[in-house]
Amino acid sequence: MTTNHDVQVSVLGLGAMGSALAAALVKAGHATTVWNRSTGKTSDLVAQGAISADTAGEAVRASRLVIACLLDHASVHEVLDPLSGELAGRTLINVTTTTPAQARELAAWAADAGVEYLDGGIMAVPSMIGQPGSSILYSGSTAAFDQYKPLLDLWGTSTYFGEDPGLASLCDLALLAGMYVMFAGFVHGAAMVAPSGVTAGEFAAMATPWLTAMTGAFQGFAAVIDGGDYTVDGQQSLEFSDLGDILTATSDQGISTDVVAMVQHLIQQQIDTGHGEEGFARIMESIKQPG
Repeated sequence: MTTNHDVQVSVLGLGAMGSALAAALVKAGHATTVWNRSTGKTSDLVAQGAISADTAGEAVRASRLVIACLLDHASVHEVLDPLSGELAGRTLINVTTTTPAQARELAAWAADAGVEYLDGGIMAVPSMIGQPGSSILYSGSTAAFDQYKPLLDLWGTSTYFGEDPGLASLCDLALLAGMYVMFAGFVHGAAMVAPSGVTAGEFAAMATPWLTAMTGAFQGFAAVIDGGDYTVDGQQSLEFSDLGDILTATSDQGISTDVVAMVQHLIQQQIDTGHGEEGFARIMESIKQPG
């Protein structure tokens, strides 16, 4: 493993997240070279002690470790494809948001170019980087993760998922899927009570402890799903989970039923196939086999 001050590192891409990553490296004492398409974004980091590169190629040549935090998968190729020869023998850690297939494709590209590749999924907003609660998921090169883990830990808790370069991205996007559906449920609830004069702030005060408590059910659902037996005693049945009253109340409030109707559709699919007395977790089967 490396120690905190013996790694020269280059960061490509200085949006809000890339800037936060670079700032954490500078603060820890790493010799950090930064590059961005628009040079105006480098000034704050230079004032903190970073070195500004005029071109992506100059940044790559400055360090054995290159961090890519760009707009999307296409932009990673746009920036790095012309530099494949100069990247050879270096380590590339890509924390640009990509799909699992894109991460695997980029890992194959890197292997062809002689580049050690590690993919990362950031479970944090920029202000969380280097703070408690920040977490980054990694997969790809074990050697790269082991070598640079002390540096990666500067950003947040580092979790390694193995050699499959797409697995970190998959877990990242799966966690975000759960988050966005939860957020949509909260917003739906706030919309339901708004016509009756309840503010979103008042609803949030009710929803926060309730939803926090309900996350305790995750492990129970997980045990049922992993065990594959939706008839285990103690589960709330699909028939009991029918959301008809919620849909009716939603319509009576004059708002869209789309969010709740999605869940009701999954429940009804399983009831219609004769599984109404089985547990709510059985909606997993409708999700696994769409249509």
